[in-house]
Parts: sequence; structure tokens; C-alpha cells
Amino acid sequence: MTLDLESYAKEHGVKYFMISYTDLFGGQRAKLVPAAAIKGMQEEGAGFAGFATWLDMTPAHPDLFALPDASSVIQLPWKKEVAWVAADCYMEGKPVEQAPRNVLKRLIAEAAADGMRVKTGVEAEFFLITADGSEISDGADTAEKPCYDQQALLRRYDVISEICDYMLELGWGPYQNDHEDANGQFEMNWEFDDALKTADKHSFFKFMVKSVAEKHGLRATFMPKPFKGLTGNGCHCHMSVWDAHGKVNVFADGDADFGLSAKGRNFLGGIMAHASAIAAITNPTVNSYKRINAPRTISGATWSPNTVTWTGNNRTHMVRVPGPGRFELRLPDGAVNPYLLQAVIIACGINGVRNKADPGPHYDIDMYQEGHLVKDAPRLPLNLLDALREYDGDTLLKGAMGTEFSAAYLKLKHNEWNAYAAHFTEWERTTTLDI
Repeated sequence: MTLDLESYAKEHGVKYFMISYTDLFGGQRAKLVPAAAIKGMQEEGAGFAGFATWLDMTPAHPDLFALPDASSVIQLPWKKEVAWVAADCYMEGKPVEQAPRNVLKRLIAEAAADGMRVKTGVEAEFFLITADGSEISDGADTAEKPCYDQQALLRRYDVISEICDYMLELGWGPYQNDHEDANGQFEMNWEFDDALKTADKHSFFKFMVKSVAEKHGLRATFMPKPFKGLTGNGCHCHMSVWDAHGKVNVFADGDADFGLSAKGRNFLGGIMAHASAIAAITNPTVNSYKRINAPRTISGATWSPNTVTWTGNNRTHMVRVPGPGRFELRLPDGAVNPYLLQAVIIACGINGVRNKADPGPHYDIDMYQEGHLVKDAPRLPLNLLDALREYDGDTLLKGAMGTEFSAAYLKLKHNEWNAYAAHFTEWERTTTLDI
């Protein structure tokens, strides 16, 4: 039974709803709707001009309507008179096929038709920086190896504990928070869930972290590589597949290598087969490739992959199998679209299971020290343009993600690359002025 948002507002003292959708670039777009008007909005949606956001539309397109999914509603813990609700995009009564949440919902339904219920968890790293974005916010956070730094973590207790308290209040099951490998960097973990719920939580988490940081006079960034020499922001994704009731982990097999069942290996095989192409989704910005192709950082490691390999409990590879019944994709970064991340994983996994894809040999070596010994594993794309070309050439993945979506995404991302390529930099002057 669909939750009635008008009744929800009365029961919870909500005065306004933020009807929110996420565009192709991960931008969160919203309208603030008074509770007195939410009944009509729940039936017909809030109107937007799609061209004004990162969707492949023109000013001549009809209104885009964001229809709130009432099951996703979250009352803002820091501003209880407002509730956030994720929305699905429609135009002229039909779903907008390029809209990220619609892409994900279609693939979830496709996986369900194949008897797969995908559950995931994300590790969305972020930096707390000064309001002007110029440097990390804690001038005392200077350790060469700052990961898990107790003093630095407690100096940001006010921000981190407030966010964690809100996640506890929302019932997300947060279980740990830490200072990460870069100065000024943090990670907060909460329990895994069904893929759509994880995507909605991931989207809301970014909004919440930024909002709380602003409240404290700071700025939070999920930018993949905001500072030269420091470890970048990853967004590792853990995944497993369950039966239709969500009770039995069909990836788990205690008698198999790494505790990963044949279906789990096939799902992983799909990820491995399409890895170079999925980088266009999991690492969607020019800056993304300063993280996955970075030289060694001040702390001694980038903690990000640059080669298509998998392993057991070893963090130097693209995919890690840390325990029975699940694996971790370490490729995605902080700029990844929460909905497209889940969608591309499911698309690859469906293909892998259907075609009984073999993930290939695993490697137990330290890829940072001995990666040169692996001769037959593909390198990940060196830049966004290479990644877009890989995606464009992967007709199977493009079709699985949707023809309209793929065309729109490639068009707008190529435009972004072209804008970057046309940008005149100081590096060019420094290296070329006296040639």
C-alpha cells in the first residue's frame, strides 16, 4: 500500500517536502513543496525543465515531472519540518528512460525476473575542508600516515557524531566511523540493503554530510582527488545476491574457493568482462583518473586500482573477496552517481550470470609492488575519454543500461571532456613557453 504523504506530513509535523531527483551527472535537483500541496504532487509530480539540469534535453522539451516515491521519504533529522523524498522522472506520462533512478529500477526488475535480489553497501569517503575549498579544515591534521588517527578523528567529533546520530535515528544501522588515509578525510559505514534503498541512502547521505558540514562552517567534498599527493575519495561497493525473499545468500558457498558460489563467480565474471567500460560510470569525471592512475601518495599507497584484477582479502586489486558470499568493487570514486553505480553493477552481473562468465584467474600478489609481473590483465582507462570510448564500444553493456540512457550519457560526457580539453592551463605555459 502506497504511503500517503499528506497523512505523513500531519503525523510527523512536516511543513515542506523536497521532491528530489538525480540527473546524469549526479546533481541532486529538488523543489520545495508545502505539505498543503503534496497531495497533488504525489499524484501528478513536480514539474521541471529537464534541459536546465544534466539531462539530454532541449528547451523545447515538454515538462519533466518528478513523481515522488513515497517509500523513500526521510524526515530531515536536522530540520524536522522538512522531508526529503526521491522521485522518478516522467514526461508525457512515460518514464524518462535516461533518468538514473529509472535505469536502476528497470535493471532491478530484470534481475528479479532472473531470480536475483541484489543487496549492496557503499563506503562513501569524503573530505572536510574549509568553506572556500582551498585546504583541509583541520590545520593540525598533518600526519604522514593519518589513517585511523585518533586525535584527528576526535577533533571532528562534532561533525562526525552528529551525522552518525542522524543515521542511528533513521534506522540505517551505522556501525563505525573513521579518519581515512588522507589528511582531512573520513568514512562512515552503515548496513547494506537492497540496491534501490542503498542508492537512495547514498544520495541522501551526500546531501546530509554536506548540510551538516555547512552548519559547522565547513565544506564536505566527495571529489575523487581534491588534493595532490593525498589519497582520493573512493566509494567502494560491496555486493551480494539473495533469493527473492532476501533470506538466502546465493553467493555463499562454504565449500567453494573464497566462499563464493558458482553464481557469485559468474556475477563477478560479468564485472571483470566489462570493467574497462564501467569505468565511464564508476569514475565519471576528468578528475577521477587522477585517483585511479595516481602515483604513490604521502601515506604510501593510493588504495585504488589501475588494473583489471581480482583477489581474496587483498586491497591492492580492483575486486576483493573479503569473506564468503560477497565481494567488493574498489573502482568507484566519490563522484559516482548513486543510482548509476548500482545499475551498472547489476547490468554486468546479469550478463555474467546468464552467460556463465568466468572471472579468470585471481592474483594474490601486492599489485602496487608486483603489478608489473601480471602481463595479461587489462589496464584501466587512463582518462575519461578512454573510458567513454570503452563504454561506447561495449555494445552489450550499452544495451543493458538502455539505448536512450547510453546515448544521452555519452553525449553529455563527451561534451564535458571537450570542454576540459579546450581549457588553457598553466601547465601548458610552464612546459611550452620556451620551446
